[in-house]
Amino acid sequence: MHLAVFTAEFPGRINTFFARDMCALLRAGVEIDIFPIYPLREQFWPAVPAYLSPEVLPRDRVHHISPLAGLAGLTPSARVSWRKRLRYLADTAQVRASALRFGPEVLVKSEYACLKAWAWTADTDCVAGADYDHVLAYWGNYAATAAQLFHRLLDREVPFSILWHAHDLYERQAFFRQKLQYADNLLVVCEFNRRFLQSRVPDLFPRIADKIHLHHLGLDVQAIEPSFEGRASHTCLAVGRLDPSKGFDDLLRAAALVIRRGLSLEVELAGDGEEAGTLKRLAASLGIADHVHFLGWLPFDAVAQAMWRATMLGHPSFGLGDAVPTEIKDLMALGTPVIGSTAVGIPELLDQGRCGVLVPERQPDRLADAIAMLLRRGDVRDELARAGRAFAVRTFDLWRNGERLADLLRATRRGTAGVAGVASASSASAKESAMRA
Repeated sequence: MHLAVFTAEFPGRINTFFARDMCALLRAGVEIDIFPIYPLREQFWPAVPAYLSPEVLPRDRVHHISPLAGLAGLTPSARVSWRKRLRYLADTAQVRASALRFGPEVLVKSEYACLKAWAWTADTDCVAGADYDHVLAYWGNYAATAAQLFHRLLDREVPFSILWHAHDLYERQAFFRQKLQYADNLLVVCEFNRRFLQSRVPDLFPRIADKIHLHHLGLDVQAIEPSFEGRASHTCLAVGRLDPSKGFDDLLRAAALVIRRGLSLEVELAGDGEEAGTLKRLAASLGIADHVHFLGWLPFDAVAQAMWRATMLGHPSFGLGDAVPTEIKDLMALGTPVIGSTAVGIPELLDQGRCGVLVPERQPDRLADAIAMLLRRGDVRDELARAGRAFAVRTFDLWRNGERLADLLRATRRGTAGVAGVASASSASAKESAMRA
C-alpha cells in the first residue's frame, strides 16, 4: 500500500508520536509520502527521532512546497485538465464559505491549506505517476482540509481517512461536518474523543459512528527497560509546554502544601512556553523557589534521563487540552508512578485509576494529598509503577498498533461518503449555519 500522509509540521520541534506512527506503518509494509502543511524549517531535522532517520524515510519522500507554486496550474495555458481546475475552484469556494463564518484568521489559514493542496496536485515532482492507494490526514484541521482537496483531485478513487487528536477536534473549525461525512475512516486516539464527537454532532453521529475507530498512539515498549528501584525518593517531574492548560500552577500550589507538611519535595519542570515567567513568580510567592527547577526545553535523550530519576510524574492538566499526553505513556513504560487529572483521555491512560492516581481537575489540595501519599508509601509507588508498565505493554505497543492501523487502512474501500464528495457539502454547511444561528 502506498499512503499519502498529510500532517501539520514535519520536521518540527516535537516529532515523537508522529515519527513513531510513521515508522510503525513503514515496518508494517506501508510505503509513505509525507505532505507537511507548514514550511520547511531545516533547524528541526535534528529533532526528528531515529525512528524516521533518512535511512528509514528518505527525505525526498517528504514534500515541502510553497503554497504559491501551484498558481500557474490555474492559468489557461497550464497542463492541468479543466476538469481538475473546475473541481478545485468549486471545492475551495465551499471551504471559503465555511471559513468565512469563523473570522479572518480561519479564512486565511483555510486559503493557505487550499493553495497547498493545489500546489501538490500541480507539481509533477510530487505526484506525477504516484499510485497512492490511500490518503491519510494525520490531523483533522487544516491538514485534513488540504488532504481532502488533494484527494478529490486524484485520478483514481481511493479511500480517505482522518486521524483526530486533540485541538484539531475540540476547537470549532471550518469545514468540520463536511470532513466527517467525506472520510471513510475517522480515527480517534481515545474513547473520550468518540464521546466528544457524539456530543458535538449528535444529529450526524448515527451516520458516522460505524467508521469511527480507536487508534492508540504507541511507543516501543519492548525497547524501554523499566526501572522500579533506585529512583530519587522526593522528586516530582512535570513534562510539557508551559501553558495554562497544563495546570502546572496547580502543581506548584500542591507542592507548597506538601512542603508545609514537612515532607521533602523537589519539582522539576521540563519544557518551555509563555507561562515560564508566571510560574517562576508563583514559585517565589509561594516560598518554594528553591524547590522548583525549570529545566527548559530538553532534547529527547535529556527528557528520558529526567524521567529515569523521577520519583513520580505530575500531570494536572485541565479542560480540553492534551487528549492522551505522550509523557504519561512514556513514564508508565519506564516504571514511574503517575498522578494525572481526570481531564479528557487521561483516565483511560491510567486504566481508570488502576495503574495511576487520578485527581480532580483544578484541585491543588487533592493533588497535594496524592503527592504526599506517594512520597510516604514506597509500596504504593512500586505497585502503581508495575501496573502502569504492564498496562503500557498491553495497550501502547507501537508495532502491534501499527499493524492494526495498516490492516485497517488496507481493508478500507472507498464508501458512499465520497461519491457525492464535496458537492454534498453545501447542504451540510447550510445545516451547520442553522445550528449555529
